[in-house]
Amino acid sequence: MSIEKKWIVKEPGNPAVVRKLSAELGIDSVLANLLVQRNIVTSEQAKDFFRPDLSKLHDPFLMKDMDRAVERLEKAISSEERILIYGDYDVDGTTAVALMYSFIRNLNPNVEYYIPDRYDEGYGISYKGIDWGYERGYTLIIALDCGIKAAEKVRYAKERGIDFIICDHHLPDEVLPEAYAILDPKRSDCNYPFDDLSGCGVGFKLIQAYSIKKNFPFTWVEAYLDLVVVSISADLVSMTGENRILAYYGLQRLNESPSKGLLSIIKLSGLENHKITIDDIVFKIGPRINAAGRMESGRTAVHLLVCRNDKEAKEIGAAINCHNNDRKNVDKEITKEAIDTVKMEKNYHLKKSTVVYNPLWHKGVVGIVASRLVEAFYRPTIVLTESNGFITGSARSIAGFDLYAAIEQCSEYLENFGGHMYAAGLTLKKENLGPFCDKFEDVVTKQITKDILTPIVNIDTYLDFKQITPKFFRILKQFQPFGPGNLSPVFITENVYDNGNGRLVGSENGHMKLELIQEDEPYRYISAIAFNRAEHYEHLHAGNPVDVCYSIAENYYRGIANIQLRVKDIKKKELF
Repeated sequence: MSIEKKWIVKEPGNPAVVRKLSAELGIDSVLANLLVQRNIVTSEQAKDFFRPDLSKLHDPFLMKDMDRAVERLEKAISSEERILIYGDYDVDGTTAVALMYSFIRNLNPNVEYYIPDRYDEGYGISYKGIDWGYERGYTLIIALDCGIKAAEKVRYAKERGIDFIICDHHLPDEVLPEAYAILDPKRSDCNYPFDDLSGCGVGFKLIQAYSIKKNFPFTWVEAYLDLVVVSISADLVSMTGENRILAYYGLQRLNESPSKGLLSIIKLSGLENHKITIDDIVFKIGPRINAAGRMESGRTAVHLLVCRNDKEAKEIGAAINCHNNDRKNVDKEITKEAIDTVKMEKNYHLKKSTVVYNPLWHKGVVGIVASRLVEAFYRPTIVLTESNGFITGSARSIAGFDLYAAIEQCSEYLENFGGHMYAAGLTLKKENLGPFCDKFEDVVTKQITKDILTPIVNIDTYLDFKQITPKFFRILKQFQPFGPGNLSPVFITENVYDNGNGRLVGSENGHMKLELIQEDEPYRYISAIAFNRAEHYEHLHAGNPVDVCYSIAENYYRGIANIQLRVKDIKKKELF
């Protein structure tokens, strides 16, 4: 049974502004209202929104230290220094490493990449990685999607004659590492106009700046936008400003001329004949890239992404796809065990947090399992396993609750922890598990409110099915790419029925495939899919009305695209 959600409909835009924009653009007032709700209130702003332009990318030299980074990279390339590209094992890290490595190898043969082992080294810069580079004579390390907090490790490298260029997008500490150059738009002393780039996006700005300095054609840089859009999508950075431009053109490249490695993943994901969207990256392409780092090594993902040979790309892609299938099986099995563990706990339904531990669980999927438990029980959640003699794991939060601050208040029981408001990682000694669980539950109970524990569906506006015309949908598609800051619009339609052809689908009949009609148009139906909402099937099948909230998407079946509603939630109508 799914958790009851609270529906909140946004305030409509200023009616006069909506009317004016609707008339000037020649679009439905519902679409004009969506623009105004996004603070797009003039036809000029709408033009920029609907037609992103690469010429409006910011000057990369506005980023603090960019001139130093380019100067150091120029020196390393011209003297054929040994350059090591270092990045994290997740999608943002591996795409960033692939981008930088692929660009530099065209200019300097003495370049290699290094991805730390998730289990042996953990996240970020490691001493082992620095030693690996030092022993092989590398004198410049370019760190991507990590390094901003690695002050001691950067100092360690400097003592061994290795310079660092850090390309990161995480929030820095007060004291920055002693790197040769630090590119991070979140630096307090950096005036770059857009501060929410992905780690790969920061790497892109470096190769853009280098190309400007060397008078290389922009097409050399543009070739890597397929990697950039994958990082933007998977890392859930905002889909506004410069990211919207990068993602828009990245999607074009991903659809028209992706790299051999990405094409391999596209084929394995069943997307070869589709128009690939951000959702496809988030749910199909990204997880496959991530699976390499979760189940084996993130190095395999980079190997695929930098591949220049069709046969090799196909072979590595198939191996990564196997890792993803293994990951899905392990994730499913552990999720079931974790849910059973929660339910076996006495008075579990009275608790305000979830903490589960099993020393046999796979460390690579505990973050995914934590997200699944949040969906199941909707409360701050920590999933723990054992690794290298310690208990370690991942935490995920719910909207409005600062998970990181809650974990920080339990820090006396932790060896280390890190993260942000909604996701964190932590490590503790076995003997501290009980006291930590008690303290965490106590902290959450004191700080969380009933409102926070009620999941919310944010809805843009009301809509009748008769308004969903081909023209309406054609313009709605131009609101893409969707992501944080520009989410896919969510609509409400009231008093709808299934036309009698609805059925349960999915391996365990957990989803519903519906053909929905509205009372005033009984002969016109619209297809809908409702994931994890099977509890409403009997009500609908009996011909009873419901209110639905949904987004509108394109569904491909046998190469043909059709409009389909993606149902977010269903509310049964009161019957009198």
